[in-house]
Amino acid sequence: MIGDTWKSEMREFVDEKTGRTIKQLTSLGNNVHLYFTENSFDSVKNEIIFVSDRASGEDKRPEDSPHYNVFRMDLSTGVITQLTDEPRSVGGVTKTPDSRLIVYTTGNQIKCLDTQTGVITVVYAETGNFSVGAPSIAANRRYIAFTRNEKVDAPRGPNYTGFKESFYRIKDGRVTLAYLNGGGAFDVYKDTHWLGHFQFCPDDGTLATFCHEGPWNLVTQRIWILDFVSREARPCYRQEEYDSIGHEFWTQDGYIFFDDRGPGHDGTITSSRTQAVATEVPVNANAMIPFVGLADRYGNLVRRVEMPFYCNHYHANPDNTILVGDDVDDLVLIDISGEEAKLSVLCQHKTSWHTQSSHCHPTWSWDGTRILYASDFGGKVNVYLIEP
Repeated sequence: MIGDTWKSEMREFVDEKTGRTIKQLTSLGNNVHLYFTENSFDSVKNEIIFVSDRASGEDKRPEDSPHYNVFRMDLSTGVITQLTDEPRSVGGVTKTPDSRLIVYTTGNQIKCLDTQTGVITVVYAETGNFSVGAPSIAANRRYIAFTRNEKVDAPRGPNYTGFKESFYRIKDGRVTLAYLNGGGAFDVYKDTHWLGHFQFCPDDGTLATFCHEGPWNLVTQRIWILDFVSREARPCYRQEEYDSIGHEFWTQDGYIFFDDRGPGHDGTITSSRTQAVATEVPVNANAMIPFVGLADRYGNLVRRVEMPFYCNHYHANPDNTILVGDDVDDLVLIDISGEEAKLSVLCQHKTSWHTQSSHCHPTWSWDGTRILYASDFGGKVNVYLIEP
């Protein structure tokens, strides 16, 4: 029930590889922090927002569709408080940096929770043959937007099952805007591709990015910048033949970060430590030196940093000088303040990579003092905290 609380489950242990202290924040059921583009940390209070199946009354493995709801954790005390009690599992979750507004999908609806008043508003209800993607909140807090893709016959499951099939079969993808007061919704943009990874610019509610989703080596132009005034999309960093690009996110100061791994990379990692689609190429083998880039809001590349390492995801600290990444077995810190990137191991994560929820998705706190990540070591997904 909304308002129910759980006592602290925190425990500390020392990473056997680096000697650093790691704080495990949860231990009951499956617990997953927000996707790394959204940031679970509260920018004002010492809290995080996350999803958990602890109130479901069920004992499910991560791959068996646990029934998630939204929770808050006080990082000072470890006390966990339930914020939603949805009869259908909560999906994509986003929030304002101060956690005042939390927007999430459940069933065919998108809802908004005002954590100050406790009021939950239905912002959007899907009535067509579309799957609704994870929402993003505009900087002005007046509206959200999200992708909608036609439902197609494609397999679903862990280890990116159906990833390639969905890429080829989806021919109707849209970006839809919905007002947070429940005042209506309309399509802003329509495409002939599978669309995903929608994110508003952090300081401009008229600009956003979305991607042409699918195996990176098959997508010819991954990142697009959408102008909500003209309703026009323009490519962000025009791709060439050998580019395989993905895992883009907006930095705190309004740049678009992306990862380019080169030919033969599909952007995945499975529990077999292989790629899901481009299986002939090992995850950490490259025909060119990979790089990460920072593009401005017009799509122009302003910085390129060679990255002769392998990470599944990157996230940048507040001034874009240090990245945290999740390689096959470890979390790593990569100093990009100079001309050459320098890597050091932060800790072992020990995750299986079996499901999306078990991907580490390491995320910096808003002030750059802490890193949050997930791991299913031990069988269930839990969240962990470490100081860099």
